[in-house]
Amino acid sequence: MKTILVVDDEPGIVRLVRDYLEHGGFTVLTASDGEAALRAARTIKPDLVVLDLGLPGLDGLDVTRALRREGPVPIIMLTARSDETDKLVGLELGADDYLTKPFSPKELVARVRAVLRRVEGLEGRPEVIRAGDVELDSTRLSVNVNGRAVDLTPTEFQLLATLARQPGRVFTRAQLLDAVHGVAVESYERAIDAHVKNLRRKLEPDSRAPRHVLTVFGVGYKFAEA
Repeated sequence: MKTILVVDDEPGIVRLVRDYLEHGGFTVLTASDGEAALRAARTIKPDLVVLDLGLPGLDGLDVTRALRREGPVPIIMLTARSDETDKLVGLELGADDYLTKPFSPKELVARVRAVLRRVEGLEGRPEVIRAGDVELDSTRLSVNVNGRAVDLTPTEFQLLATLARQPGRVFTRAQLLDAVHGVAVESYERAIDAHVKNLRRKLEPDSRAPRHVLTVFGVGYKFAEA
């Protein structure tokens, strides 16, 4: 049974989310602030974190930064902020998905299942992809660039794998969203731009002059041909 850590300072939302997730077959633990969330994540090692951005004290962005320094646990952000900038910042920090409040608890459960399926799919399909000096191992969810280990989130790994399997093929943002999420989600194509920005920061010697993940202006992205 998968364990979900739900982090929110609104008791009503916590109860609602916990009830729906438990009904969906998950074990649920909760925290009401950022410090408690980090302690719980380090102790119980959850399979996924549902994280509100608007926490008191250590906010959700700070928690995301800390979690990303420590490992690739999937993160779904909850935010009452409708500003696109807030969503992009969260995604650029390494969140895998987001929902804007108010949200449907059924949709949240669907998003949780989708993210976990993505992780299980990567782990369950042994595959080594080599494209130029980049090597991806789906069994270990590991990436090496010219022998240098690179830590990616599950979403970043799936995005890079999609591109690297077919160097030179141009993918639209919509195609990449479909490949990454595997379910019908809110159409938010700039999320792909945020994930690509993360990939370039981690993969490229100079993210401003990328050599691996290339922009095809007006269309989308492609992985460089050897």
